Amino acid sequence: MPRKTKPQPAQAPQQAQAKHPGGRPTKYDPAMCEIVIQCGAEGKTLVGMADALNIHRDTLHEWRKSNPEFSDAIRFGLMKSQAWWEEKGRVATFGEVQGFSATAYIFQMKNRFAEDWRDTVKQEITGADGGAIKQQHEGFLDLNLSALSDEELATARALIQKALENEPQ
Repeated sequence: MPRKTKPQPAQAPQQAQAKHPGGRPTKYDPAMCEIVIQCGAEGKTLVGMADALNIHRDTLHEWRKSNPEFSDAIRFGLMKSQAWWEEKGRVATFGEVQGFSATAYIFQMKNRFAEDWRDTVKQEITGADGGAIKQQHEGFLDLNLSALSDEELATARALIQKALENEPQ
């Protein structure tokens, strides 16, 4: 009678190549820095830059975080974009552009370049180290309490203590 053998587990084939340590390799290329600068020089936005690179805007933001030279190129490109738009507005303001709408131009500039073009300045007032503002009430009541009885003074003291306990810190 033939001897029964226990089935052997299948052996995994040897891996042909190790996987990329961080997932799929990036398509980022330092040459893309010049492309985003050129896009800015044409007045394009971050979305326009991502489109020129044929990537999603989320990818553009990820590359911006992980590649300092790319981040610098985007900042420079955005500065060039603002300069492009400001030049277009300057030329149009002096009547060199048919159908120019100053209202639409200003609206776009305030939204695109709010840091430099907003009408209002946001101010925040805080206490020490950015905390809440502390209020102190020193000498705010100059009262002559000498005419009050001991019982009236005790009542006044209790009311003042209660008010101070309930005051926000």
